[in-house]
Amino acid sequence: PSGTWLLYLPCTWSIGLAAEPGCLPDGHTLALFGVGAVLMRGAGCTINDMWDRDYDRQVARTASRPLAAGEISTFQSFVFLGGQLSLALCVLLCLNYYSIVLGAASLSLVITYPLMKRVTYWPQLVLGLTFNWGALLGWSAIKGSCEWSVCLPLYLAGVMWTLVYDTIYAHQDKRDDIVIGVKSTALQFKEHTKQWLSGFSLAMLLSLCVAGMNCNQTFPYYSAVAAIGSHLAHQIYTLDIDKPEDCWKKFASNRTVGVLLFVGIVLGNL
Repeated sequence: PSGTWLLYLPCTWSIGLAAEPGCLPDGHTLALFGVGAVLMRGAGCTINDMWDRDYDRQVARTASRPLAAGEISTFQSFVFLGGQLSLALCVLLCLNYYSIVLGAASLSLVITYPLMKRVTYWPQLVLGLTFNWGALLGWSAIKGSCEWSVCLPLYLAGVMWTLVYDTIYAHQDKRDDIVIGVKSTALQFKEHTKQWLSGFSLAMLLSLCVAGMNCNQTFPYYSAVAAIGSHLAHQIYTLDIDKPEDCWKKFASNRTVGVLLFVGIVLGNL
């Protein structure tokens, strides 16, 4: 699913940037984080559906989810969540001590994110803080600690990217969200959405440039950043915020953004 890719790709960026010059990213670490992304994305969905089962029943797109539809009980979902988190813990314990502590620190964000749409119009910001934790964790898994001059700009770039794609995603549900009383950046920005998305995209590109300069990246990296800028500009320019099918298409295309950057990082390192 798109969400698993969007969780995994910031991990690959960080792992790629942490590789030694002239070397490919560590394949074992990439695979480990891939398994972790599948498990934690799944756990996040379970938690989200547990919090939102009453809301999901009122939205056509989510009414068929197992909890909302009454196909499974809350207790069964707790058991399933326990299994997901236990497996994810096994993955985390394969990392160094610094990364274990850093990874465990993200759990509070995973648990509380689904509540944010009840209290703020900026739940997408909290999702960005949650989804891009791998931009910190990938580097520490390779190096044993974070190089903040690289990791923080990379993390900020990921957060800005999430604000772009998840605001687009939120426009699919804005009519239902108004009816049931939940909040989103789509409802906050309204017809000014494209200006906000342009600002977030610019901040993402600048942050990527800072991260690249602080770890001595080379021409292929900056070429990838330029390609990402072109992709985002086209995505925002052609977006129709009142057509759910177009919003979904644009949202899903963001996997290309993440893959472009990873390829640029690998080629830049080589």
